[in-house]
Amino acid sequence: MKKFNIAIGSDHAGFAYKEEIKAMLLADGHTVRDHGTNSDAPCDYPDFIRPVAEAVARGEAERGIVLGGSGNGEAIVANRVKGVRCGLCWNEQVAIWNRSHNDGNCLSLGQRTISEDEAIKIVRVWLATDFEGGRHLARIQKIDC
Repeated sequence: MKKFNIAIGSDHAGFAYKEEIKAMLLADGHTVRDHGTNSDAPCDYPDFIRPVAEAVARGEAERGIVLGGSGNGEAIVANRVKGVRCGLCWNEQVAIWNRSHNDGNCLSLGQRTISEDEAIKIVRVWLATDFEGGRHLARIQKIDC
């Protein structure tokens, strides 16, 4: 599997999964920059999600992973940054489509909505899936026009 430079961030509601995913990514040989948070103390998710999305948009990270309770707010924040295509994924098939059809460069996960085991599986399949291009390329090009 290709090794990626990955930016990761969460709020308090996604902190536990962030730590587990970060450990898995490092063990698998990826480079990881953790943008926080650093505990499960209540915090505001935009403070930690926007830096992840900005790192992806600037090309400092090839992929971004953001986590929260549901992952909804995190996906919204990430998608406010031009050049980021963040998808909220709740199973492996949705993660495959996020990459293969949408060339997703940021993944959002909800710690309160899926098991830790499922989150790890989603991250692994998302990283392993290539963008199909073809008919999807024209659609992607329309996003930031």
